[in-house]
Amino acid sequence: MSKTILVVGASSGLGRACAQALAEAGHRVYAASRRPPRDLAGCKPLALDVDREDSVQAAITWLLAAEPRIDVLINCAGFGIAGAIEDSSSAEAQAQFETNFFGAVRVTRALLPQFRAQAGGLIVQVGSLVTQLPVPFQAYYCASKAALESWAEALRFELAPFGIAVVCIEPGNFATGFTAQRRRVQGWTASSPYAARCEASVGWMEEDERKGLDPRRFVGQVLKLVEHPRPVFRHLAIAPIERLALWLRALLPQRWYERLFRRLFHAH
Repeated sequence: MSKTILVVGASSGLGRACAQALAEAGHRVYAASRRPPRDLAGCKPLALDVDREDSVQAAITWLLAAEPRIDVLINCAGFGIAGAIEDSSSAEAQAQFETNFFGAVRVTRALLPQFRAQAGGLIVQVGSLVTQLPVPFQAYYCASKAALESWAEALRFELAPFGIAVVCIEPGNFATGFTAQRRRVQGWTASSPYAARCEASVGWMEEDERKGLDPRRFVGQVLKLVEHPRPVFRHLAIAPIERLALWLRALLPQRWYERLFRRLFHAH
């Protein structure tokens, strides 16, 4: 059955891949972004800046005037910053949360009255594997995704009586434009006491991301979720080596785990 789906953050990365695949599967897809993509076949572009309340409200008001029902919301908007915590300014940390956390909050809240009125719907929040395996020199990205997932789980409890499902997908490393768009904090300079370790750690991770999974693996899970009548909350979209990392964290004593991952991420 064709569904009406809003994909936020559809201009690049996993969001773009989702919008395209959902449209190809026969769904009615609105591809939303600050600079909405106009080259996605079968998708309707929608201008929406998650950092601005007025932009979110205007976009959702227009959407609800055009569509009698919204079946699925997929929140993919986000970016990453990199740098040591000590080198990161409060403004940079706040900007990370503004998009990754509060952006999803704004869009979701704007659609909740519609979901309640129609007594159903699916809300998909895109989290990250780093909520379970935090990495050095990207602490604020990890924290923003952890906040989003905790918020989403609490929201799931609140919305269950209305027939609205909330789920979270935790992707690992995928080969997308996300890597090239990562921002370095201004305090990451040659004079920083963290500079060499930060360069080695982030450089290693970005190389690993470039060799990451094909986005179609992620899209496949989203397509299944859209059709699932009663989806569970958390879903992993990760490579076998990342599953091994989760297993090691659960199995190893904390001291051994820390020693291993400090070496792995060049943070020793």
